[in-house]
Amino acid sequence: MRVKTSQKFEVVDLTAKVADAVGRSGVVEGLCTVFVRHATAAIVINENADAGFRHDIIAALDKLFPQGVWQHDKVDDNGAAHLKAAVLGPSEASLLVAAGSCSAPGRGSRSWSATARANARSS
Repeated sequence: MRVKTSQKFEVVDLTAKVADAVGRSGVVEGLCTVFVRHATAAIVINENADAGFRHDIIAALDKLFPQGVWQHDKVDDNGAAHLKAAVLGPSEASLLVAAGSCSAPGRGSRSWSATARANARSS
């Protein structure tokens, strides 16, 4: 699966893409792992019922990791992006309940999401 972002920091709902990939796999029972191969992208599972979540996670990460104050910024000016991704992590795993359904643990509406630097791609 490929995901292209359009903003410097963005939360992208991957729920439908993950469900589609699981459905096409033909697997009925097992573990579903979503992993991103990019140093400035991350995968999280969280509630998706409130559209404000996407804004809140970006705002919280911006407060924790402000731009332009990191040693890595001397290399390519994206130290904050690397730190955000490192803290959130590159993968999430969930029980696969039935073919076509990769459900997240916990209660409520859930979403696989990626936070990424602009034009980062995951596979």
